[in-house]
Amino acid sequence: MKKTIDLGNSNTLKSVFRLMIPAMIAQWISVLYNIVDRIYIGNLPTNGSISLVGAGVCAPITTLVISFAYLVTYGASPLFSMSLGQGNKEDAEKIFSNAMFLLTILSVVVTALGYALLEPMLYLFGASSESFPYARDYMIWFLTGGVFAFLSVGLNQFLVAQGLSIESMIGSLASCIFNIILDPIFLYTLNLGVKGAAIATAISWFLYFLLVLGFVCWRAPTKRFFGGYSWRIMRKILKLGVSPFIILCTDSVMVIALNVVLQQSGANGDFYIECSTIVQAFFSLMTGPLLGISSGTQPVLAYLFGARKVDLVKKAEFQITTCGLIFTTLFFISSFFTAQPFAELFLKFSPDVSSSAKDVIAFSTKYIHWYMYSAILLTFQYTLVDGLTGIGKAKYSIWLSVNRKFVLLLPLTFLLPYLSHNPEMAFLAEPIADGVAGIVSLVSFLIVMPRILAKQRNSKGSALDEV
Repeated sequence: MKKTIDLGNSNTLKSVFRLMIPAMIAQWISVLYNIVDRIYIGNLPTNGSISLVGAGVCAPITTLVISFAYLVTYGASPLFSMSLGQGNKEDAEKIFSNAMFLLTILSVVVTALGYALLEPMLYLFGASSESFPYARDYMIWFLTGGVFAFLSVGLNQFLVAQGLSIESMIGSLASCIFNIILDPIFLYTLNLGVKGAAIATAISWFLYFLLVLGFVCWRAPTKRFFGGYSWRIMRKILKLGVSPFIILCTDSVMVIALNVVLQQSGANGDFYIECSTIVQAFFSLMTGPLLGISSGTQPVLAYLFGARKVDLVKKAEFQITTCGLIFTTLFFISSFFTAQPFAELFLKFSPDVSSSAKDVIAFSTKYIHWYMYSAILLTFQYTLVDGLTGIGKAKYSIWLSVNRKFVLLLPLTFLLPYLSHNPEMAFLAEPIADGVAGIVSLVSFLIVMPRILAKQRNSKGSALDEV
């Protein structure tokens, strides 16, 4: 059995599957990790419903915090894999050490800012006077694990970049298991309420960090943690990481914008945010594994591109996109049968059996169906944009990311409810933006990709020169 995946193998489908499946599982586990928190919170014996609203306000903020880690890791890992593809281990080691330095600095800065701006941030991003105490308790304890969250994400991505996708999946699985075990202990046994869920998450991040650090030290062939610091390398990492960072952080920004719009609807604000929390959780069951398909397979694209095997790059990208389309199609079909049972999980064991709880389930189910309208077209936005990022072409992927979020989704989130005088219409912004952006990304990719590959075929530069 080989120690790592042979990323230069001409059998690209084998490489794609060996990277994609563990990455999908790891992303699904990461999503489950967050959903379990919310299910436990929603079923608290007292204040479960308002606690779920507080957690819903925090959810996009926690994702926004972690997205800064991906600014580094999704920028560094393609460069790292391209350098390995070119046989340049020295550059790969420098990229790794510079990435770890950036992650450490960013984790401290972002965590400190989170503490300093906590109260105004929560009110600005959709907390009401009723939900604020619960949101504050959750965020305070979540931020305590911020540094370990950043470093875990970084180390885990470098495992994938070196073909150690199984170890990456094991790390993610263990982290989820830690959280599932710790959640009921802190929430119910110790009766800590919503803060208990955040404490469990912080401890899980720490244990996750220790595990992936062990894997890197034990298994990874390239693991230079210190030295060789260079602003030039850091700038290259950040430049390439901007596109996936925009995708991830603006996912959070869009949910925050949705929460703000829903909270402005008046007395029903907390009701709509509770529904949105459930809808976003369901949607993440699709977008999480889809991100695993698109980002988890970047190392094979980066390696082949660095090795100038452009025909294999085309072949692999077609296979990745096909896998994405199969997954989203199956998820779209299954959503018609799973939406309502999923929504019921959040309040199923709660003593609150009021008509309000039943309304939350009914309306959440309806909004989930709305979100699925453009699920299949969204595949192109993920696999093609991440494919461009994987081969180091950030200028294209950044534009396509901005188009979906800032040109389409953000304006629609505010305009649709304003023009219709109905806050529900904010839930239609996502499927409209996803459908249009998916088509735009497909057309743009078909235009620019042949030119990029033709140029790379005759290129002589290193990975750090080509970005």
